[in-house]
Amino acid sequence: MDQQLIEKVMKQVSDELAATKTASASASSTAPACDACCGDSVGLTEFVGTAIGDTIGLVIASVDPMLTDVMKLGNYRSIGIIGGRTGAGPQIMAVDEAVKATNTQVISVELPRDTKGGAGHGSLIIIGAEDVSDARRAVEIALNVLPKYFGDVYGNEAGHLEFQYTARASYCLEKAMGATRGRAWGMTCAGPAAIGAILADTAVKAANVEVIGYSSPGNGGTSYSNECILTFTGDSGAVRQAVRAAIEVGKKLLGSLGGEPESTTTPYI
Repeated sequence: MDQQLIEKVMKQVSDELAATKTASASASSTAPACDACCGDSVGLTEFVGTAIGDTIGLVIASVDPMLTDVMKLGNYRSIGIIGGRTGAGPQIMAVDEAVKATNTQVISVELPRDTKGGAGHGSLIIIGAEDVSDARRAVEIALNVLPKYFGDVYGNEAGHLEFQYTARASYCLEKAMGATRGRAWGMTCAGPAAIGAILADTAVKAANVEVIGYSSPGNGGTSYSNECILTFTGDSGAVRQAVRAAIEVGKKLLGSLGGEPESTTTPYI
């Protein structure tokens, strides 16, 4: 009897442990994509969270009056800040979604040269809001959707490829990339720049699209990074087709310099 009782107790404990692990895994799967969405984690009210690409999200409830002019904030006093060491397109796309969903406005987008990103850029994006809660919400949304837009960023030891697409551009893409709000928008980018030049030609030959801008190391728009970037618009299907054609060619060309280029997260285009 004693042995039977021991076995019964052990089985009950085992079942309870299994249930605990299942509940824990379920909670993890529904957790937000950003690493932290609460200022308590670092003890600062300005801190919102972090995400892929060494990206940090911050807010300032009331910017000091001595800084509003030099930061070119206009009438805004509450701001959200998204900054990353690696990636520029993904952060711009993420903020584009964030301003669609909140009562906020993109104040500025800067793309600094950052050697941690290899041949590419970092990013600094300022979001203005009448209320700090709106700025915080926009930053949270951007951090949570950011991993999606790293999905079509591919890399190997020789360089990187970046592709972006949206069926409906909004304020951040308008300010940063010259997109037309409400229209489809696409981008091809590669470092080394030589590959980027081929991708630009591939994209415009693959579908009926309209070029918005072309940037190369000495031609503006790249902070002298070793990249060529093409942005374009058109019918949603045509823009997607152009981007997909460039992805196929880009992976082959970059692969010739090293290993097979791998997606940073999960491709979405």
